Amino acid sequence: QVQLVESGGGLVQAGESLRLSCAASGSIFSIKYMAWYRQAPGEQRELVAVITIGGTTNVADSVKGRFTISRDNAANTVLLQMNSLQPADTAVYYCNAHDWGKVDYWGKGTLVTVSS
Repeated sequence: QVQLVESGGGLVQAGESLRLSCAASGSIFSIKYMAWYRQAPGEQRELVAVITIGGTTNVADSVKGRFTISRDNAANTVLLQMNSLQPADTAVYYCNAHDWGKVDYWGKGTLVTVSS
């Protein structure tokens, strides 16, 4: 089992930045990759960024150049740095961990609201 706890969401104005954190605990040795997803009201959950156990990263085209995913191995934490935020980025952001057994774990989410 893997437990995930997100933090760092909040209300910001367009153009500002936020950094989200996801602290992982439990069977972290089983994790293959971790990711951030988001879900806006009335929309489906979408992948924002992913980082593999080897450190390879990828971000969605909609946030490329503005969002960066990274990890702090010592703290078992994955970070999402979000710059130049836009109202379209408003959503609940979820941390995800995918293990080698193809099991997905989810955090409870953190709300990001960007005002224009």
